[in-house]
Amino acid sequence: MMGHRSLIAVVDDDESVRESLPDLLHEFGFVSQAFASAEDFLASGCVAQADCLILDVTMPGMSGGDLQCELLQRRQTVPIVFITAYWDDAVRPRMLKRGAVECLCKPFSDTALLGAIQAALAVD
Repeated sequence: MMGHRSLIAVVDDDESVRESLPDLLHEFGFVSQAFASAEDFLASGCVAQADCLILDVTMPGMSGGDLQCELLQRRQTVPIVFITAYWDDAVRPRMLKRGAVECLCKPFSDTALLGAIQAALAVD
């Protein structure tokens, strides 16, 4: 294998998303690791290795927005692509203002996700 394969971390409390997204990411040529919660992600040691974070907005415990703020406080600059099933017109501008690359509404197309990830990886 030549070169670096980007590590995409998926943080979502929905088990079906945690099972399906890594398969899709693998098809795109990425390595991925899935986490059931923001707390699991923070405790994993994966934070510094992740090249991009696909992050659910609404989760029990620490929300996606809370994790985004925590990473900013820790000066961790992993690019974030938010995903949400609960669309609210106020969410996207707030997340983008805090530095997210994109905020996609579930269900989103493979093309939209790949475009958002490519944009996130270009931020580096």
